[in-house]
Amino acid sequence: MNSKHQYVELNDGHFIPRLGFGTYKLQEVPNSKTTEATEIAIEAGYHHIDCAYVYQVEEEVGLAIRRKIIDGTVKREDIFYTSKLWSTFHRPELVQSCLERSLRKLHFDYVDLYLIHLPISMKAMEKCKDAGLAKSIGVSNFNRRQLEMILNKPGLRYKPVCNQVECHVYHNQRKLLDFCKSKDIVLVAFGALGTQREKRWVDPSSPVLLDDPVLGTLAKKHKRSPALIALRYQLQRGVVVLAQSLKESEIKENIQVFDFQLTDEDMIELDGLNRNFRYLLIKSMVNHPNYPFADEY
Repeated sequence: MNSKHQYVELNDGHFIPRLGFGTYKLQEVPNSKTTEATEIAIEAGYHHIDCAYVYQVEEEVGLAIRRKIIDGTVKREDIFYTSKLWSTFHRPELVQSCLERSLRKLHFDYVDLYLIHLPISMKAMEKCKDAGLAKSIGVSNFNRRQLEMILNKPGLRYKPVCNQVECHVYHNQRKLLDFCKSKDIVLVAFGALGTQREKRWVDPSSPVLLDDPVLGTLAKKHKRSPALIALRYQLQRGVVVLAQSLKESEIKENIQVFDFQLTDEDMIELDGLNRNFRYLLIKSMVNHPNYPFADEY
């Protein structure tokens, strides 16, 4: 995974791998599965590992990374590790302590990217970068208006390097992507393969994204899986994409996303699947003044 085209330069000069391994898991899945899956992912060639304080698996992910460092598969500097600040730590004096708590669980000196998990203040995040605890800082689940509020803030020293949002063929975030590109902010896609298995947050009657007939037809055409078509679509739009699985076969398959190309006609067909459909609505936040999904984008 060292060839140049598989990285995107961030606006602060650091580089983020274009394909990441997502470590969120369902509650009923034992945490040890995350360690196992993360080790498989690193062995398969993933160097971008996406996690968060609220996933409650940072110890397990840190263990997997350390094991792969000890056995010589990777060095710490080969790994691009993302963590996220959860909503219970938004008071400025708590921000750095949340990051330090994550670092203790991971046994790391720093994270490569630290994100605000849901829309809130940026100032205390800048201090984490100043302290060397985070190489880059960014946001997650921010809409255009909330991004503009940060970018227009007097005294802003580090603009967010990325905005991690739900993004897939049913919700391709075209307008938000164009806006982020215009501001030199990388869009990072989670849920690129659909997230309908997460019963706590997602309506079980939601459409199963990977069963979409257009994805199926293109999968046959390219002799790939529907998941690879969905991931490749994002890469060709200039999006950094997270692939999430606990199955060894899927983890190894998803990294083959760099081995083929979709045609312009394929991309137009996939663009046509957009229906502005979100799997993850975070309904508990609907009445919050910073609820991000009330705006068009």
